[in-house]
Amino acid sequence: MTPQFNKAEMQTLRLDDKHTLRYRRTGTGRPLVLLHTIRTQLDYFRGIIPLLSKHFTVYALDLPGHGYSTIDLAQRFDEPYFRRSVRAFIEALDLKDVLIVGESIGAVLALTVASELPERISAVIASNAYDYDTRYADGVRRGNAVANIAIGSYALPVVGAISAAFENAIALGVVLGGGLVDKAKLPNDLLHEFDRSGRRRGYRTVERRTFAGWRSWGLARQKYSAVRVPVTLIYGASDWSRLSERERTKSALPGARLILLDNAGHFSVLEQPDAWVRILIDANNEQVKRHSISGRT
Repeated sequence: MTPQFNKAEMQTLRLDDKHTLRYRRTGTGRPLVLLHTIRTQLDYFRGIIPLLSKHFTVYALDLPGHGYSTIDLAQRFDEPYFRRSVRAFIEALDLKDVLIVGESIGAVLALTVASELPERISAVIASNAYDYDTRYADGVRRGNAVANIAIGSYALPVVGAISAAFENAIALGVVLGGGLVDKAKLPNDLLHEFDRSGRRRGYRTVERRTFAGWRSWGLARQKYSAVRVPVTLIYGASDWSRLSERERTKSALPGARLILLDNAGHFSVLEQPDAWVRILIDANNEQVKRHSISGRT
């Protein structure tokens, strides 16, 4: 059965006069912030939120320009812009002792936000960190030949605009399917929701600009060394990243542990939701245990 959102859980945070972020809040306990991938939205986590809400107060948000958050075409949509918005979200809600979790660009943001908010973030789970592009949409273009052609065309302004105009759920499914071992793990209704939100005015421009900022996602690694909280890195065994790129990310985070998920690609939360839930609950239990020991010494 497809998980359904309780409309009462959906909220909007106004960051300033021009910008809002849509988010879902549910559950009780330690705050858990979920950050999604490029071209998806908070619904990406719908399969795990009901289970996580039994252990955490879950905050899943639409990143700027994604889902139903504000589309402001005056912005660059690079890593610093997304980071400032996520940081503003956490500060506006006055969240503390946060377990921050992300996949793809969400993983990069979880790490960079943690580097800047050590007083609020207590642990990071970063899955398939998208910090290795060497050209426009490099990772996505590794997914399959069709994705390489479709995404590659977006790098050219005129051709990209034409491609965006003709994108539909089928084409989007092919591109996203390049990040899955099992294509059936992307439910049709979820795909159509991504397609529906993607038809908002300016959405495709945001997508292109996010990919166009590829250098900023690699530069973000420079902030990893400032992370002072426990970090768990997750990689799908079939993620787009190469072994050397994974090791480079791990080496930038001394003490980080790395978990490899079999039968999973770049969109690992869709393919291995049970493993995700276990990892997050284990991280929370480890944190509680650490605090308990610290309190006795």
